[in-house]
Amino acid sequence: MTPSSDDRPVAVAGPMPVAVTPRLDRGSVEHRLITMRRSVGHLDSFGPMDRARLESDPAAGLVVERILALLADLAFTINSHVSTAVLGEVPQSAAASFGAAERAGMIDAELAAALVPPDGPHNVLVQLYLDTEPEGVAAVVSAALSGYGEYVRQVADWTAEQGQAPES
Repeated sequence: MTPSSDDRPVAVAGPMPVAVTPRLDRGSVEHRLITMRRSVGHLDSFGPMDRARLESDPAAGLVVERILALLADLAFTINSHVSTAVLGEVPQSAAASFGAAERAGMIDAELAAALVPPDGPHNVLVQLYLDTEPEGVAAVVSAALSGYGEYVRQVADWTAEQGQAPES
């Protein structure tokens, strides 16, 4: 505090806090995309996840569920990072992060909706179907393969565009 002309203390404003938005770390996004690309490839290499396959190889369903959980976690991490860096907002859930990724221009609205199934995340649906309706696993895996494959493509394209110099 400093004195005023009538010797009363007057509050002096200090430096104003500045919100710091982290910069986009393209390398971090690209490394996660490598893991996602490999995971999609592993998931695809399993082949059909029909009832006969799941009955003859019960561990296959558990491995598929874990790969889907990894894909969801990696996408949430990428989406959150991009949302924070581009929009200045932190998504509060994995589902909300896909909407934020779309608003940031990283993925399109159709893909954002496809990666947030109304009944829950792909890995959770696989867990449920393994116990109750194994014939439903194949459709969930197929949808996840399609969605995450497209996610990797769109995010890679978007990330590459972020590294290009602006046109004059």
